[in-house]
Amino acid sequence: MLIELMTTLEAGDTLDHYRLEKTIARSGMSTLYRATDLAIGRQVAIKIPHAEMEKDPILLERFKREQEIGQELDHPGIVKTFDDEDRSRLYMVMEWVDGNLLRNVLNEQDERGERRLPTERAVKIALGILDALDYMHKHGVVHRDLKPENVMVDDEDNIKLIDFGIAMKEDARRLTYAGPSPMLGTPDYISPEQVKGQRGDQRSDIYALGAMLYEMLTGKVPFVGANPLVVMNERVLMDPVPARKLNPEITPQLDEILHRAMVREPRHRYSTAADMAWELEHQEQVGVDEGARRPALRHRLMVDPKKLLLYAGLVLVPVLIFGLMVILARH
Repeated sequence: MLIELMTTLEAGDTLDHYRLEKTIARSGMSTLYRATDLAIGRQVAIKIPHAEMEKDPILLERFKREQEIGQELDHPGIVKTFDDEDRSRLYMVMEWVDGNLLRNVLNEQDERGERRLPTERAVKIALGILDALDYMHKHGVVHRDLKPENVMVDDEDNIKLIDFGIAMKEDARRLTYAGPSPMLGTPDYISPEQVKGQRGDQRSDIYALGAMLYEMLTGKVPFVGANPLVVMNERVLMDPVPARKLNPEITPQLDEILHRAMVREPRHRYSTAADMAWELEHQEQVGVDEGARRPALRHRLMVDPKKLLLYAGLVLVPVLIFGLMVILARH
């Protein structure tokens, strides 16, 4: 049986012509191993889906789509998957990436006990991610789950995007899923339009990158709350605290770039990753209008309380549904 095979795969075992060296991570849907390709001697990563994924046609289709995307995209900032027709069972073979997760980098405290990165380093990492996003978007792929856990960083701060489990291809049929699933994006980085139940596009990736850069520069995520519902509700109704208030070393121009990346209305965001990258590289040319930057925030603070309740009610239903699915998925 499949589940019996799953329990017997441990370090030292051989799967076709791959020797499993170490278990790297386990999730509800799959297990990731470091392995050696015995045919050519290179290190690879192998992702093996669990039995429940193989039994679910939607999850299975997502797994296959992730593999297909990794085979089609060829960019130094995107993890590559390898094609191999002779396999005894379903699994994905990917390039082995040396480095550290950006999440682990952010969790390291500096000599002042702070989690934020130096501005120059944060911008370099962001530019690497934007370069990969620009390539990906031009090839019709949207990641939809950008977060520090899905970015690898090497010793020279070169990046590699990983985990395309909920990525979307423009030419692929839309997949729907009726039950709770962990593949819903992450509350700290998901865009407001995705919270509202919209599919999301390349501007959703830009929003997530803006949230990640905000965290790299300030040591804090843009929105905090007692639970995912509060975080997502704030994201739909509010702008984040200006990054300069949390880190005075951030220039007005860089703060403006963060704002433009995380505007709640997608049409007012950067339309492409290349646009945002250009402004990060030419910050001295970024105009700043302090008086008009956050009219939505000022209006939110002055709005009639009854109207505020009405606005909150309009977004509460999709937020509740999304949050419930996230909470159930975690359990």
